[in-house]
Amino acid sequence: MTLPDATATARGLLTGDRYREELTDGRELYLDGKRVSDPVTHPAFRPAVDELARLLDLQHDPAHHELLTYKDPDSGRRIARGYQPPRTIEELRLQRRSAEFWHAESLGQHGRSPAFMSSIALGVYDFRHQLERAHAGFGANAEAWYRHCADNDLVLSHALGDPQIDRSADPVDDPDLALRVLAENADGVVVRGAKQLTTLAPLAHEVLVYLSASFTQRRGEQFVVWFALPLNTPGLITLCREPLGDAPWGHAHPLGARFDEQDAMLFFDDVTVPWDRVFLLRDGALARTGLARINAWSAYIGHVRYRERLRTLLATATLVAESIGVDRFRNVQEDLGRLAGYAELTELFLDAAEARAQVTDSGLLAPGDTAASRVWSAEVAGSAVEILRTIGASGLLMQPTAGDLANPRLRPHLDRYMRGRGIDAEHKSRLFRLAWELTGDGFGQRQHLYEYVHRGDLARNRINLFKRYDQSDTRERLLRLLEPAAATASELGSDSDSGSGSGSGSEPGSAPDSSSDSAREARP
Repeated sequence: MTLPDATATARGLLTGDRYREELTDGRELYLDGKRVSDPVTHPAFRPAVDELARLLDLQHDPAHHELLTYKDPDSGRRIARGYQPPRTIEELRLQRRSAEFWHAESLGQHGRSPAFMSSIALGVYDFRHQLERAHAGFGANAEAWYRHCADNDLVLSHALGDPQIDRSADPVDDPDLALRVLAENADGVVVRGAKQLTTLAPLAHEVLVYLSASFTQRRGEQFVVWFALPLNTPGLITLCREPLGDAPWGHAHPLGARFDEQDAMLFFDDVTVPWDRVFLLRDGALARTGLARINAWSAYIGHVRYRERLRTLLATATLVAESIGVDRFRNVQEDLGRLAGYAELTELFLDAAEARAQVTDSGLLAPGDTAASRVWSAEVAGSAVEILRTIGASGLLMQPTAGDLANPRLRPHLDRYMRGRGIDAEHKSRLFRLAWELTGDGFGQRQHLYEYVHRGDLARNRINLFKRYDQSDTRERLLRLLEPAAATASELGSDSDSGSGSGSGSEPGSAPDSSSDSAREARP
């Protein structure tokens, strides 16, 4: 588990075959109460592994090599573009274009793709100086871990959330509510507890553990820790949820079968984290500051993924509308226009993040803040899905399976009564089943829920936007407008002791009173 010397052990860009080989590493992985010895060959995981392997092989395709990889000037190695520390706007845009390629290949369904998670490792690297100032050696650990990930093209997962036991209680009162540090010794720190919702953990090499915004405020600093570990670390148990793409119904699940990333609970059964894999310890203030910093690029890349999801929903909705002859209806065109607007706005948010990019204290170019656009994305997620659901209507529920289409008794009736406008029953069935998978079945509902939960608590994010937004200039102008004119005051016989003032009860530009804030935010 100790980080090796990157120069001596680096294996370079992953291939699909090497990725499969490295997943068979003895990790303690469970599905449906049974231990999975090899996720590569298990039927619940194999299609998703094969899809990730296909994407990794594209890095070696001459047609995509320059876009998806770059030559590291320090080592001379080819490295995945997502790991490149951008120092110019051209390099930042190349990172975006590379992520656009990845997410187009997965139709926006891979929320935790390697293109996304590599940007968080990049964020940890960018924050290394603050980590080092807080604790000697931690910044060096962060840099060494980033180099290890980049030089070996590791597929990563991350774990932020506490187990959902009793969100009204505090971990100080019930230690099982959060991952905690039990002890520190010569080997490292010993941690006990659980983390959710660790997307892609069953299919990743390593997991980065830190705290989401809902959980950085701790009464006990023993619950504040950042570290990274291989997923085959002794004592680390991975429990998978029920698969969403493993079904025998012909062409019923083309998305879930390929793109189900798997979500997992991680149980840390008194796991020793070596010192060289610890990045932050017992420092809640630094954890709160660091959260935004290490996610600067991932929030940007997350918009790339969401734009591709919106484009997929729009194209599917358009094809469905055309297939049943409603594409010329005014109300349908209006709905499709709304969905097209969502996709276009997401593109503009990406352009704005680049236009507002700033150089960090470590010399990297970070995209501008995307907090407001992330709130907007969560707010329109339901509408985007509902547009497709409304256009497809009852047709999303009643479509023949591959077995139905192959039945000679049924096929004449299917061809006659279940065809569409200009398409046969089989093509229409595949199209509508794709639409159902995007909007209604287990995979679609998981993807829809993901749009809400992965950006953090929506109410808290709105409140933070309000508290951060600088209203001082506008408030000052309004308060001046509300002041009585001097001449009017003289005519009315007012004097300086009248106490009329501005009537605002506060100085212009003063921060909103936070005394009414609850002591502890509700956390979903």
